[in-house]
Amino acid sequence: MITKQMANEELLPQVVSLLQEGHTVTLPLKGYSMRPFLEDGRDKALLALPDSIAVGDAVLAEIAKGHYVLHRIISINGDKVTLRGDGNLTNEYCLTGDVKAKAIAFYRKGRDKADSTDGRKWKTYSWIWLRLFPIRRYLLAFYRRIWLKLFKPI
Repeated sequence: MITKQMANEELLPQVVSLLQEGHTVTLPLKGYSMRPFLEDGRDKALLALPDSIAVGDAVLAEIAKGHYVLHRIISINGDKVTLRGDGNLTNEYCLTGDVKAKAIAFYRKGRDKADSTDGRKWKTYSWIWLRLFPIRRYLLAFYRRIWLKLFKPI
């Protein structure tokens, strides 16, 4: 297999086009906004065109022209969507029409078997993490400064 890297501005519109044709896309993750569950360069997201979206879903959204994020939906108010990466402390915003894909599974820690976002494990992690928002800053600091030094991600 040949791996080619390209800028998100080039790649993600092509991903959206494939999704609109009815394909699913496995996308290597880049960035740290979904820590501690998903790691840069290690994990992959299996994306599909969303038939519906709900609070708690991890979605690929275009928050500004050509600027995409894979973050979790925090709230939906009419057609306004509030997003936040699991590793972020601030929100980002878009409209429901800007949600281009929904993560239906994640390949984590180099595994060949995906963790479905409909599975008990993912839903449990998500439920707990969303409720820890008031102390997330401290948990993320511990994760970055201590945990990653003791247990290097695979």
